[in-house]
Amino acid sequence: MKRLPPLNALRVFEVAARHLSFTKASEELHVTPGAVSQQIKALEDFLQTPVFRREKRALLLTDEGQASLPILREGFDKLAEAGKILAAKSDSRRLTVSVAPSFASKWLVPRLDRFQEANADIDVWVSADMDVVDFAVEDVDLAIRYGGGRYDGLIVEHLMAEKIVPVCAPQLLTGQYPLKSPADLVHHTLLHDSSPDKDESCPTWPMWLKAAGVCHKQGERGLKFNQSSLVIEAAVGGKGVALAKAALALADLEAGRLVIPFDMTTPTEFAYYIVHPPAKSSSLAVRAFVAWLKHEAAGSIDATEAQEAAA
Repeated sequence: MKRLPPLNALRVFEVAARHLSFTKASEELHVTPGAVSQQIKALEDFLQTPVFRREKRALLLTDEGQASLPILREGFDKLAEAGKILAAKSDSRRLTVSVAPSFASKWLVPRLDRFQEANADIDVWVSADMDVVDFAVEDVDLAIRYGGGRYDGLIVEHLMAEKIVPVCAPQLLTGQYPLKSPADLVHHTLLHDSSPDKDESCPTWPMWLKAAGVCHKQGERGLKFNQSSLVIEAAVGGKGVALAKAALALADLEAGRLVIPFDMTTPTEFAYYIVHPPAKSSSLAVRAFVAWLKHEAAGSIDATEAQEAAA
């Protein structure tokens, strides 16, 4: 093997280059500025060339130092990934899954007991968060993402498509203003899903009403929620009519807590995807969970189609 520069000095150089300050680098690394300076000198002595240019009021990188940074950072990322692979065996019974709160509560968690029954030796940790997980930083094995399916640097597998359906509590089909056609929506509260999906193909109530040929001057009014699960729960409680993601509403539709009042389904461009780093492909726990997810998704698709047919 070729003689490598001191690893600790390289690490200190990366931090100092990022901040262009020995003082800020020392704060991040929890050492003194003098210790940072010593490590940089050790690196320059090893390389027999400077990596910084010291100006009166600024610290600047040399051309060589600037050119080396992207490669150096990629190298540290690979070292971190290698460390995760080496450590994986010691905690092979634990599987951490990152998923959006609504998908976790309405789709994943109600099914998890079936996975546990078939894989009693695997402990599943569900991390429900609105933020997209950074696999390079967080200790997560795989994630289920709702989006366009373009996730660079990760293994991506399509789980299932999504569609939007109108849903409401069964009691709204009867009463003073029974829901028999989209035109009857003018007498009911509209429930809006304002979750931050950024899916332009997902219809809002004004879009849906226009497509249905309904002149509803109050289409923007009603109750608004920042999570899809809250929209569904409000509909279950009889608070109004929602445009819901069919996969998330499925359990309530099957239980009779919700019904689809009109046969108007809107497919979305976004879908659910399983994503994980390439290093996790060899994990038996990840492979078992991915296979189980695909099996559950196939059953969910069949059940959703049956509910739409019954509408």
